[in-house]
Amino acid sequence: MTPYRRSRLAALVVSTGLALAGCGGAAAEESGGHEHTAGAATVEGPEDRYAGIDLVDPYQRPSFTLTDTAGRAYDFAAATAGTPTLLFFGYTSCPDICPATMADVAVALRGLDPAVAERVQVVFVTTDPAFDTPAVLGEYLGRFDADLPNRFVGLTGDQAAVDQAQLAAGVPLAEDAGRLHSSLLLLYGADDRAHVAFDAGNTSRDIAGDLTQVVGA
Repeated sequence: MTPYRRSRLAALVVSTGLALAGCGGAAAEESGGHEHTAGAATVEGPEDRYAGIDLVDPYQRPSFTLTDTAGRAYDFAAATAGTPTLLFFGYTSCPDICPATMADVAVALRGLDPAVAERVQVVFVTTDPAFDTPAVLGEYLGRFDADLPNRFVGLTGDQAAVDQAQLAAGVPLAEDAGRLHSSLLLLYGADDRAHVAFDAGNTSRDIAGDLTQVVGA
């Protein structure tokens, strides 16, 4: 394991003892308290298989139902079962982590063999349902996925349903009107489990490489 990955692992292990922890420092103060947390993941077993964060205890694909950008009910577990799926919780007015994550995902997918990219589903769940209506989510995600084989799925709902989705996915509940939220991007494989996740320390190249591994598995 490289020194960089050891230092990132140490930071993540520290975060496992916290429900939510900011990562912005001065930057968070400048953005009005906008903060993120990697969440309480148990990471990096003896085999460091992925460029992302190896999850020692894989996350089961969660079950929750929210509303998609067309205003229809979307049963996440049923709609994505057996499909390689990237799941992220964020909000559309986020100034940094959320658009950077979606852009990295889009770049990663564009760089993949089309036969691999077309098998991947991306799902973005808002942590600010009071503002992120289906129309707002649709416009936002359209900035990233317009030329991709599978359009990103945007999901919203009432606050209780959004909270339940986060709990089902195993990430901390967002706070401060959704602005303090997990920065984990979870990747579920065809076995309906996430063996790897990504955070702000990962690049589009990391995502692309691990997608190739997971989709090809």
